[in-house]
Order: sequence, then structure tokens, then C-alpha cells
Amino acid sequence: MARRAISIEEQIDRQEAVVLAMKKKMDDMKAKYEAEIEKMAKLVEKKKQIECKEILELLKTTPRSFDEIKAFLKGEESEEE
Repeated sequence: MARRAISIEEQIDRQEAVVLAMKKKMDDMKAKYEAEIEKMAKLVEKKKQIECKEILELLKTTPRSFDEIKAFLKGEESEEE
């Protein structure tokens, strides 16, 4: 059985279809990627909020003074040391 020769125009049309299909897949993946990045950013922000609440709760029970806590957070040496 003889093979039919495919014209250059038909080859180009086929290749264009392949390229367009791949571009659509890439666009879909980019949208999914961006959605996952946004989800991760929200989770990180939620974690920060939880940590802030924990710090505030600890501040309520600490025997340290405001100045001691402030110096510690700034990385300064305590006068007691």
C-alpha cells in the first residue's frame, strides 16, 4: 500500500494544532499554579496570625516587664545578665 505524501501546508496545520493544544495546557497549568500560590500565601498568613495570638497569650502570663520584653525583641542585652 502506497503512502500518501503529506503536503507542507497540512504539516504546518497539524503542527499549529499541536502548538495551540500545548499552549492551552500551559495556560491551564499556569492558572492552577497561581491558585496554589495564593492558597499557600493564605496559609502562611493564617500561621502568622496564630503565632501572634500565641505570643499575646504568653505576654499575659509572663513575669517580665514591658521594657525587658521590648529589649529582648530588639535583640538587646538584658541589664540583669
